[in-house]
Amino acid sequence: MDEFDQAHPYNDDNDEDDLFVSMMYQYYTGSLVQPDPAPLLTRRAALNRDREEGHRLVNDYFAENCVYQPSDFKRRFRLRKNVFERIANAMEAKYEFFQMRYDARGKRGFTGLQKCVAAIKLMAMGESPDSIDDYMRMSGRTARESLYLLARGVVETFGDQYLRKPSLHDMQQLYAAHEERHGFPGMLGSIDCTHWKWRNCPVAWKGQYSSDHHGAPSLEKPRMLLFTVNGNEYKFGYYLTDGIYPQYSTFVKAFRHPIDPRDKYFKRRQEGARKDVERAFGVLKSKWHIVEHAAIPYELDTLRYIMYACIIMHNMVVEDKGRNIATYSPTEPRHVQFQPGTSEYLHRVVDIQDQRKHKQLREDLADYIYVGHEDEDE
Repeated sequence: MDEFDQAHPYNDDNDEDDLFVSMMYQYYTGSLVQPDPAPLLTRRAALNRDREEGHRLVNDYFAENCVYQPSDFKRRFRLRKNVFERIANAMEAKYEFFQMRYDARGKRGFTGLQKCVAAIKLMAMGESPDSIDDYMRMSGRTARESLYLLARGVVETFGDQYLRKPSLHDMQQLYAAHEERHGFPGMLGSIDCTHWKWRNCPVAWKGQYSSDHHGAPSLEKPRMLLFTVNGNEYKFGYYLTDGIYPQYSTFVKAFRHPIDPRDKYFKRRQEGARKDVERAFGVLKSKWHIVEHAAIPYELDTLRYIMYACIIMHNMVVEDKGRNIATYSPTEPRHVQFQPGTSEYLHRVVDIQDQRKHKQLREDLADYIYVGHEDEDE
């Protein structure tokens, strides 16, 4: 053996190892490291929405010489500009989400005005959050968050005024207005239900939320304001209802199968007055189309906030038109607190559930309303 062979007694094996390493290197660099010409998953390119373009909203609706007229704004957003600005200013002052911020790159975000416009537009039109993108340059996720947070903010900010329980002063105004319009003394209003289909309702809950009427009304903290009808005094105001509700002294139903002319006349008057609440639901759905279509959110609290927000904004519009019956006073006590289990509370519950008083009230109202109409043709 020469010196090389003595230094490398396994020279043949080394040649084979070098060849193997070379082949594996070519395999890894040529096959595995190279990208797949047809990958199964591709990353979506970042979408440059040009948010600055979305700020043209100010020139369109809110500038001094804006493009569109106030009538256009009212038609598209279902409320006048002054009512909208009141809501937007309250949201921006109270919630960080509606305040204009900059991201980590120093890029300007959406203003509170833009987010409020997106949210109210979704409520008014009932469209998908993605529909906001083409004009507002806003992603569906941001539009959806704006909708949910504005609904909650409206309830928390304006609920005490526009979704309040009636005070004694409110009840007096309601008594006077309903007697003048419908002829029913002591009437607080009408009760009915509307159905909002929940598309994402869990399967296990399907039967629980399938009916238009759910349970009995709450008896907590009933309010007492005396009124007299047909010579008899009653403690609590009442609501006109249909036959599905229980026989409480605070509910007045029509006669189911009237035969007497008095009972027939009362049935017509009661059903005619009760149409007001049905018209109210019709106006609510025609104004806020989001409650006319199947509900998308998963959370019940979110649905509740959206419905309450629509009702509150509807009441704000009614007040803005000067058509509200009861006036709000922030210094007036809203209600009297009663501790559960006290004797006074129990007595009121018993009075409300008294079927005898329920029937007596209907008889007195039927006599009162029929006076002067005995000769009316049936």
